[in-house]
Amino acid sequence: MNPERPDPDQLLARVARDRAKAKRGRLKIFFGAAAGVGKTYAMLLAARERRAEQLDVIVGLVESHGRKETEALLDGLECLPTRPVPYKGAVLREFDIDAALKRRPAIILVDELAHTNAPGSRHPKRWQDIHELLEAGIDVYTALNVQHLESLNDDIGQISGIRVWETVPDTVFEDADEVELVDLPPDELLLRLKEGKIYLPQQAQQAIQHFFRKGNLIALRELALRQTASRVDAQMLDYREDNAIREVWQVGERLLVCIGPNPLAERLVRAGKRLAAGLRAEWIVAYVETPELARLPAVKRDGVLRILRLAEQLGAETVTLSAPAMSEAIIRFARERNINKIVVGKPSRRGWRRWLLGSVVDVLIAQAHNINIYLLGSPRRGEMDAPEAEPSLFRKSPLPGLKQRIPAKTRRRYLGYAWAVGVTAFSTAVGYLLFGSVELANLVMVFLLGVVFVATRFGRGPSILASVLGVGVFDILFVQPFYSFSVSDSQYLITLLAMLVVGIVISNLMVNVRSQAKVAAHRERRAAALYAMSKELSGAQNEADVVKIAVRQLYSEFSSRNAILFANAEDRIEHPRGAALAESLPGADLGIAQWVFDHNEMAGQGTNTLAGAEAIYFPIQNDDKVVGVLAMRPVNLRRVFLPEQQKLLETFLRQIGQSVARIRFAETARVTLLQVEAERLRNSLLSAISHDLRTPLATIIGSATTLAEDAGQLQPSDKLELSRAIVDEAERMSTLVNNILDMARLDSGVLELNRQWHPLEEVVGTALTVLQKRLAGRPVRVSLPAGIPMVYADAVMIEQVLINLLENAARYTPVGSDLDIRVETSDQAVELSVADRGPGIPAGKEERLFEKFFQVRHEAAQSGAGLGLAICRAIVEVHGGRIFARNRSGGGAIFTFILPLDQPPPSLELEE
Repeated sequence: MNPERPDPDQLLARVARDRAKAKRGRLKIFFGAAAGVGKTYAMLLAARERRAEQLDVIVGLVESHGRKETEALLDGLECLPTRPVPYKGAVLREFDIDAALKRRPAIILVDELAHTNAPGSRHPKRWQDIHELLEAGIDVYTALNVQHLESLNDDIGQISGIRVWETVPDTVFEDADEVELVDLPPDELLLRLKEGKIYLPQQAQQAIQHFFRKGNLIALRELALRQTASRVDAQMLDYREDNAIREVWQVGERLLVCIGPNPLAERLVRAGKRLAAGLRAEWIVAYVETPELARLPAVKRDGVLRILRLAEQLGAETVTLSAPAMSEAIIRFARERNINKIVVGKPSRRGWRRWLLGSVVDVLIAQAHNINIYLLGSPRRGEMDAPEAEPSLFRKSPLPGLKQRIPAKTRRRYLGYAWAVGVTAFSTAVGYLLFGSVELANLVMVFLLGVVFVATRFGRGPSILASVLGVGVFDILFVQPFYSFSVSDSQYLITLLAMLVVGIVISNLMVNVRSQAKVAAHRERRAAALYAMSKELSGAQNEADVVKIAVRQLYSEFSSRNAILFANAEDRIEHPRGAALAESLPGADLGIAQWVFDHNEMAGQGTNTLAGAEAIYFPIQNDDKVVGVLAMRPVNLRRVFLPEQQKLLETFLRQIGQSVARIRFAETARVTLLQVEAERLRNSLLSAISHDLRTPLATIIGSATTLAEDAGQLQPSDKLELSRAIVDEAERMSTLVNNILDMARLDSGVLELNRQWHPLEEVVGTALTVLQKRLAGRPVRVSLPAGIPMVYADAVMIEQVLINLLENAARYTPVGSDLDIRVETSDQAVELSVADRGPGIPAGKEERLFEKFFQVRHEAAQSGAGLGLAICRAIVEVHGGRIFARNRSGGGAIFTFILPLDQPPPSLELEE
């Protein structure tokens, strides 16, 4: 049994992950090095085995390429019909995802994961179809060749000389629940190709001359094996983490090189590189920052950073660990990453110092079980390079007054020693006052309290001095014989020794606590900075907001002047909008920024590229795509290139890139939505014109033709009827055209209101006069209470609203039914309603009535273009009001619009 309990947070994360996977279908990929290795054949065999287990297995799409042995395995399996897609005069057969979702089997086979769907399909890629099936809870079997992995695309193109255009994101492969490697030696694969079992003879000969060369197949096979092994290794690490397994398993070669602030570090890195290359192993370079190492001089810390940068250039993964004990951190990290080889330098301590103070190597050898320890011998003292002689990337500091900080630190250290003396004197005074009235053990506590105070404020050196001084003063003043270091009673020796040891231990403990608290404070501050930046960026509405937030946060964290640069449509870096780069960031170079954007690598001061520049340039990425460049000029380069600060900066840049990508995606979606909406409106307009203009035009043409050709044979009454028909249809067509033009003017925003003070009685009266002919035979009741205030509005527009409402009521209500116009007022608004006794409004359609081109009914004789009510809403909203509709009790509908009374009407003087 494993004596160590799993981390509760990891258990909760695992439960959440398993719960999410339980709702999702399982993906199994049959993975191979090239076409013809037997992926589809193996997939069909597995499907038949599941079918024999009484599982519901169907074939969504399988490409047999005419192979008889593959087609034979399809017998007895249910196959979904493919979906025909016409394309450039041909008919393509594609996977029918809708039929698969409707059929909803337990397992479905969908071949060729990297396939590109025909235009017009729901998804552009087949792997997206499979993702939808998985989200629906359906298990999927599919096949994939190694050359279709996105991350290997360039490497395989270089090996084979052929660019593969159909690729699959690596995340699809990594998220697969199971990957089964289908392997075949290159010689056997070439033999199958010659026998026509992969391609037709003519295609096979062409394939042998190009992609299917033996060297290509060997390289592809190695890549497939490595990808599978890497996936298995990741699964093993997940299993070890889920089960809190800390013992190292000897299943692969993984190397850890441990460096420190000493001249041996660079040799360790180079030796680790050679060893890792010989073993073909993954290698990691680690630096453990203990509280003692955190107080190293800046020159030595710069040396460590330089070595870490060197390790990254040689291909290593670099990590910086923080722990009180170096050996403990190394062993814990090695167990977490399943590292089985550790490279360290030989112990530098000798003799009694090694016996008394211990050695990291000795602890590793004693506690690192199942881990091989490699020791690198150190050269003779004369051959060792002093760390100060190493070139430092950070020796050049942009801060002119940097040298003035060292005397300040020195003064603080001397001040600590002075405080140690002063606190000891104060403890002596307190002890002298208490001497004789309390036990000596209590006086010891007074001196220890002073040691604790000094340790918490000034560190190890002053606290040890306070311990030594306290023991000496206590011996002289409070232990007989007085004023002498001699001790009359031997028991006092134990007291003095214990006092000295306890004082020194307390000093060390307090110093370590201070150091750990400082580290925790730094981490908390970095976490708070990350949270603050992510919170602000999540609310950014445009790229200008992102730049403003990012520049402010970067300045706050790194004390640097910053400029964020984006590329134009031609992928050329431009100056920030509104200011030249030289003005926003003096000393910056647009050419360097362009190089960083093109090569996706940082450059500038402190790097290996254009190190003479005055600023540092970082690429801003999102999903391995560069979206911009950060130009930074920090006050102190160490605040940027310290390992933890560098990781923080990388996280900042990733958040900036994601925010920029989110805004650009949102803008693209908005433009696309506008285009779709414009297309929909265009289609609706064309539909309205084609129907509602064609009918009156046909009537006008027919009536006019009859009048022109048969005028002599028509009776006067017939001529009058035809003439009236022409006039009515022309008026109907004129109304439709006017509505379309009014809607266009309202949508364009060019409409200017001619607001004046108007009595509401005149507005209602004008509308009824215009519609006198249309409302003939209908009872119209008008309710206008006395004292209605005048309204400040465009009378013509408000009359148009009332006319449209009355026409709408007349069109959709029975002939002869009554209409009611009612006006109500309050201190803030005036409300005007038009009520009818028609069929009413269908439930849920009250708001949609005011949408453009929306019609509840489409009767040819009565329906319009669906613009009248939309025009009403636009006019009312321009006046600052609102309009709505509801059903009337007893049958019918009520349309109401409200106009605000923003200001009192003018007072009229009485005429003399």
